[in-house]
Amino acid sequence: MPSILNGPGLRSGAAWLASAPAAVRDQFLSEIGEGGLCALPFLFEFWALPHQLPPEGTWRSWIIMGGRGAGKTRAGAEWVRAQVEGSKPLDEGHARRVALVGETYDQVRDVMVFGDSGILACSPPDRRPRWKASERKLVWPNGAEAQAFSAADPEALRGPQFDAAWVDELAKWKKAGETWDMLQFALRLGEHPQVCVTTTPRNVPVLKALLAAPSTVVTHAPTEANRANLAESFLQEVRARYAGTRLGRQELDGVLLADAEGALWTGSMLEAAQVARAPVLDRVVVALDPAVSSGAAADECGIVVAGAQLQGPPEEWRAYVLADCTVSGLGPSGWARAAIDAMDAYGAERLVAEVNQGGQLVEEVVRQVAPLTPFRAVRAARGKSARAEPVAALYEQGRVRHLPGLDALEEQMCLMTARGFEGQGSPDRVDALVWALHELMISPAAQMRRPRLRAV
Repeated sequence: MPSILNGPGLRSGAAWLASAPAAVRDQFLSEIGEGGLCALPFLFEFWALPHQLPPEGTWRSWIIMGGRGAGKTRAGAEWVRAQVEGSKPLDEGHARRVALVGETYDQVRDVMVFGDSGILACSPPDRRPRWKASERKLVWPNGAEAQAFSAADPEALRGPQFDAAWVDELAKWKKAGETWDMLQFALRLGEHPQVCVTTTPRNVPVLKALLAAPSTVVTHAPTEANRANLAESFLQEVRARYAGTRLGRQELDGVLLADAEGALWTGSMLEAAQVARAPVLDRVVVALDPAVSSGAAADECGIVVAGAQLQGPPEEWRAYVLADCTVSGLGPSGWARAAIDAMDAYGAERLVAEVNQGGQLVEEVVRQVAPLTPFRAVRAARGKSARAEPVAALYEQGRVRHLPGLDALEEQMCLMTARGFEGQGSPDRVDALVWALHELMISPAAQMRRPRLRAV
């Protein structure tokens, strides 16, 4: 058979062949023969996307981390096949005893074994294993076995031993830590036991610890990577609904969104704040946290647009974060222009700017760009965390909502703790957010509650 399994670059062999000249395709089909044509549908290396193929090296755990529909299950099923199958149907493979671990027994059976991308669907007729329901076990013609386990019952992994395992949706398991630990003790057969983990990322301790282990390798892909095998209507719907949201970053882009320990904002808090659009607002402001330097290595200049409904008593006010227009690498006139453009785009009534570092220069730069800009200078008298805490309280009370497109801001928010910012660089986006919500919600409420002196 011709050795066209993977084409050049980040394409499968099938994609490369489809775009090759007609002469190359004709040569391939003429050389492959009848037997090759029958086998071709089951040669996963020919069809696989790059993230679905095991990395080289002597790794212990391979994590396939991706968005919904990115082809993780197919990759896991094909990896199991590659471990247990030999060159001929009755030849032994690398592994003889495999653990299949899912969230529940039903998930293992319905997804990993019988699913559209499960082991049975991927196996050629002469190598297809038999499912023994009473034993929750797959048995191959060459004698290899794969046993099903539920992550809800980690103690079931005491006693059995394996030389390979496939773990599905690890980040969803309620007893993930216990089950993973029990599985590690059971992986003790063969020269080099390995485990394949297929999961959508979630910020859970077991996944973070596994990603940090030196024996772990990772491949990653968003949902879009597998678009050729997904319904276009599905892609259009999820793009329209979740693009630019924190949930979309996790479930579609397959990105692990981490919360720092003791974070003032958490991922679940921000997910609860998501809305598709804002109502009619009483006030809109742009907040600016200026950068004191310029160039590629300079800090970002935080620019956040927010508005609020201010009817009724202060406890009924609601704020909406409309946009993150943060820029980087620009000099003073550049970030001033970006802030003015944001005001124009959203009809903001005021520009609020921190002047701790730039002082009077900040207002002078803004007025050089737009002399009549309504401008308010604010000066930080407390640390970043102390300023952020009352704003975080508004989120806890459910009084702030986020529009789509704020993922970079939200990632910074989840790294802001009472001890300070746990991320790299300066939290310029968060600083701008804090100033915007102080201007809209906290400062006006404090003025209304301040007792007034009575004239004598």
